[in-house]
Amino acid sequence: MAAGATIQRFEIALSDVDRGVYETLDLRIAQHPSETTRYLLTRLVAYLLSHEDGIAFSKGGLSDTDDPPISIRDGSGNFIAWIDVGVPSGDRLHKASKAARRVVIFTSAELTLLRKEAAARNIYKAEAIEIVRIDPKFLDSLEEKLSRTTVLEVTHNEGTLYVNVGGVTLETVLVRAPLVLTE
Repeated sequence: MAAGATIQRFEIALSDVDRGVYETLDLRIAQHPSETTRYLLTRLVAYLLSHEDGIAFSKGGLSDTDDPPISIRDGSGNFIAWIDVGVPSGDRLHKASKAARRVVIFTSAELTLLRKEAAARNIYKAEAIEIVRIDPKFLDSLEEKLSRTTVLEVTHNEGTLYVNVGGVTLETVLVRAPLVLTE
């Protein structure tokens, strides 16, 4: 019998100063058995930095290849934003760009990996896709602080992400860049 998902609980005080979003969130996130904790934390950061009405994690989890890990939909169910994580394929990004008004990739991978994949494919509106790179060392430090219920104070201000967990503040500068470099 295959192992089931592990539920990670996060109690979060979110202050996204850059976007004017201030929320208290109680999230339970299913971690698929094949999902690394770094990927899970990247999904969490992507959710927090994209938080707005209509945001949701994919119902099918990682096994759902038709939906993004995180999406923002309008009241009629149409995609406003397709938020992907990691290093999505060029074909997936092509589909995302046709389905949603905005596509953002949150990753801890090097930008060159994503750009190499994009250059090898014909991606609809590739120049409009944004990448947000999170330092993998930051994610690894955050992973060390996780507990059964993790309480976080998350602040995003002037492009820097601050996370207070267990009395320790971790910080990283988020690198925002386009998927395709224009000349």
